[in-house]
Amino acid sequence: MEDKKLIIAIDGPSGAGKSTVGKELAKRLGYLYIDTGAMYRGVALKAKERGIEPEDEKALSQLVSSIQISFTSGGEENRILCDGEDVTHAIRSPEISRFASEISKSRIVREALVRMQREMGKEGGGVLEGRDIGTVVFPDADLKFYLDADPEERGRRRFREFSEKGVEVDFKETLKEVVERDQNDMSRSLSPLKRADDAILIDSTCRSVDEIVGEMCRIVAEKRRWDETDYR
Repeated sequence: MEDKKLIIAIDGPSGAGKSTVGKELAKRLGYLYIDTGAMYRGVALKAKERGIEPEDEKALSQLVSSIQISFTSGGEENRILCDGEDVTHAIRSPEISRFASEISKSRIVREALVRMQREMGKEGGGVLEGRDIGTVVFPDADLKFYLDADPEERGRRRFREFSEKGVEVDFKETLKEVVERDQNDMSRSLSPLKRADDAILIDSTCRSVDEIVGEMCRIVAEKRRWDETDYR
């Protein structure tokens, strides 16, 4: 019997390692990797380019009703395209990160992107990571993980990420932004960041990517065994 293709949700705060872990898990399982946070960043980038403010609901509605977002995998790197343009690196600046946090508060933007995300993952065989996957986008996901880490460690990871890309940032300022992003994401009225009741908590503070993905793969294998038993 062919393995059932699962929907796997990975939620958690900024810098917890969701993207790195999600990409590797999808690669090992042969699944599609969908970085929902990158989708919000993509919208933020296009809004910034067009001079659209986060409060301009009419302009945001026009933007998200026409924007085309897709993911491709080439070599070791997954890439995101917005209206056919590769924006993989352009969306990773501190400025776009902050703007995406504001854009994500818009109901119009969230509803449009949630529809896209559900369409991308409707056939199963997807690893989706973000902040509301297990609570809003796919509340009935086959497996849910909540990846977390100590705030200072998450700040260090963000600082390293920017530094490696040649972006000049201050560690204290980066840590402050990580903490503020947490507060914004957890306190917003629309789809706040929170751990789903049935999500498996994984603390990534002192663990390698290989350890975490290995644990997730074991849980996926166990889930499949249970499903086969139930099916029989």
